[in-house]
Amino acid sequence: MRLGINLGYWGAGMDADNLAVAQEADRLGYDVCWAAEAYGSDAPTVLAWVAAQTERIDVGSAIFQIPARQPAMTAMTAATLDSLSGGRFRLGLGVSGPQVSEGWYGVKFDKPLARTREYVEIVRKAMTRERLSYEGEHWTLPLPGGPGKPIKLTVHPEREHIPLYIAAIGPKNLEQTGEIADGALLIFPAAEHLEDTALRHIRTGREKAGLTMDGFDVCPTVPLAVGEDVTALADMFRPYTALYVGGMGSRKQNFYNQLAQRMGYEKEAAEIQDKYLAGDKQGAAAAVPHQLIDSTTLLGPVERIADGMKAYAEAGVTTLTLAPAGFTLDERITALRTGVEAMERAGLA
Repeated sequence: MRLGINLGYWGAGMDADNLAVAQEADRLGYDVCWAAEAYGSDAPTVLAWVAAQTERIDVGSAIFQIPARQPAMTAMTAATLDSLSGGRFRLGLGVSGPQVSEGWYGVKFDKPLARTREYVEIVRKAMTRERLSYEGEHWTLPLPGGPGKPIKLTVHPEREHIPLYIAAIGPKNLEQTGEIADGALLIFPAAEHLEDTALRHIRTGREKAGLTMDGFDVCPTVPLAVGEDVTALADMFRPYTALYVGGMGSRKQNFYNQLAQRMGYEKEAAEIQDKYLAGDKQGAAAAVPHQLIDSTTLLGPVERIADGMKAYAEAGVTTLTLAPAGFTLDERITALRTGVEAMERAGLA
C-alpha cells in the first residue's frame, strides 16, 4: 500500500502551509499529492504550482469537475500538466453534485453515468493525439453542418497513458469506474465496509470489461489526527462529517448520506440531514455517531493509526491518501511524519 496526501481546497489562508505540506510529503516519499476544486480555487493552477516546487511526488486532481470543462479542454490540461511535471500527473474526474453543477456552472445534472462515460472516452481519445471525432448523446465532435473539423492535440504528454481516476460513491458509478478507469477516488471509507460499499461493485465493472483488479488503484482519502484522546480528535471532524452527510447535494440527491445509510446509519443519516437542512449545523454535528467518524478516519497515537492502516490494506486499499488535520503547520507536518512512521510499524512501507 502506498501513501498519498490530499491538500483539499486551496485558500482560506492555508496557501503557504499547503505548499510546505506538499514539499514535506515529497521529501518523506509520499506517492501522490492531490488537490481539489469546488467553487473556489481551481485544481490545475494549484497542481502546476506544486509540481514546479517538488521533485518526485505525483500530482493529481481530486477532482477536475466534469461540468466545469469540455472534455477536450481536460485532455489539454492533463497533457500539459504531465509534460510540465515530467510525467507526474494523475487525472481524477468527478461529476460534482447538482447544487454546484447547476448553480455554479449552469450545467444540468442529468444522466451523470452516461455523461461520465462519454467524457472519459473523449478525453482518452484526445490524449492519444489522434484526430478527434466523436458521436454520442451528450457530445458530438466536430459539430455537424459547420466549419469544425477533426483536429488533434499538439502537446506531447510525457507518458502515453496518463492514469485516470473517477470519484465514485454510488454502486452504479463504482461499477462503471471499475469498467472505464484506472482507479477510484473514495471518500468516507470504513475498512470493515469497504468490500460491500465499494470493492464488489468495482470488481463487477472490471469483470464486465474483461479485467481483474490487478493494477487498479483503490484510493480513499482518510483524515488523520494524532493524539491520545481519540474522542476529542473525533469531535474535530463532526462539522466536516455533518457537512457531507447532511448538507451536500440535495435532500433527494446526497451521495454521502446514502453511503452512510449503506454503512448501517440509516436513522442517524436522516437526523443529521434534517438538522443540517433546517439550519441547525451544531445539532447536525452533535448527531454524528462517534463510530462513523472513528471508522472513516485515522485517529490516535501512532500504534492505533498503524492498526487502522493495516485494516485498510487488508481491505484492499492500494493508495491510502491522508488528509492531515491541524490548526498549525507544525501539527500538519507532525501528522505527515506520523503517517510514515505508522506505515513502517504496520509493516506496509
